[in-house]
Amino acid sequence: MSDPHRHHPHDGHRPPAGRWHRLTHRLTPHSHESAAKVDSALESSARGLRALWVSLAVLGATAIVQAAVVAVSGSVALLGDTVHNTADALTAVPLGIAFVLGRRAATRRFTYGYGRAEDLAGIVIVLTIAASAVLAGWTAVDRLLDPRSVTHVPAVALAALAGFAGNEWVARYRIRVGREIGSAALVADGLHARTDGYTSLAVLLGAGGAALGWRLADPLVGLAITAAIALVLRDAAREVFRRLMDAVDPVLVDRAERVLREVPGVRGVGELRLRWVGHRLRAEVALVVDGEATVRRAHGIAVEAEHALLHAVPRLTAALVHADPAPVPGEADPHLALAHHAPG
Repeated sequence: MSDPHRHHPHDGHRPPAGRWHRLTHRLTPHSHESAAKVDSALESSARGLRALWVSLAVLGATAIVQAAVVAVSGSVALLGDTVHNTADALTAVPLGIAFVLGRRAATRRFTYGYGRAEDLAGIVIVLTIAASAVLAGWTAVDRLLDPRSVTHVPAVALAALAGFAGNEWVARYRIRVGREIGSAALVADGLHARTDGYTSLAVLLGAGGAALGWRLADPLVGLAITAAIALVLRDAAREVFRRLMDAVDPVLVDRAERVLREVPGVRGVGELRLRWVGHRLRAEVALVVDGEATVRRAHGIAVEAEHALLHAVPRLTAALVHADPAPVPGEADPHLALAHHAPG
């Protein structure tokens, strides 16, 4: 099956003749040029790294403050919150490594690059959330079976407020940057931080109950925090699973198909696939063009189709466009020789 676009990448498409046109084309920024794609990818990774290290510093400081209060108060609810905050801060490490790996160039072995490292980091994040849920739950149950009084209640309340403020700030920052650069792992990490903030507020209830002399309030709130962590675990696991399974928003597919149909010379859109590689999108497209068109003309249509996709689909960095001739009555299917290779 011939592909007029496969061996002629968009970066090699030459503009029309004319010295002035060539000069202005070189001087004018184009987001679809190869160098600009690389720069954009590197910039998005740099933004992700910046978001991670800033949030690591904020959550680390919050966890240290809370740990100090846990040591003097013995609050199991605050301990659960501290453990969760610490785990959330530490998830920046595997995700940071993934962003660094994702900036490496593709090789003969890893021909798509190292963007999938983000998905592996997402798995580590999910496992970390699960471990924090187990630890928080075990500690709360242990305290239910062996109730103890909570001391320094005002300090526990202040530590809980500090935990909420730190986590909510980090959540907003991570989610915003994650959505802007298309990183599901960073968004999942932000959602994790947001729920941490709400569990910090729950610690206030435990502190209030302890102040009233109800010793079971603290471990009960610890169990509630465990349930909240479990909900975060479910959402984060779903996001990471979808990314591992190459799921994309159907709205993006509809947009891509609509844009392709508007390209002059395109008679139809056959196969259209989008997939995430890290926080960048790639596309594979089969278009129907005039069967009498020359190879050069079919290639030009393919280039214009890729150009349109790069402008219309956010975070799309590459598209492989294949041109199929429009069928003629009585003509054999040109793909018939490939039929026995189709998956059963």
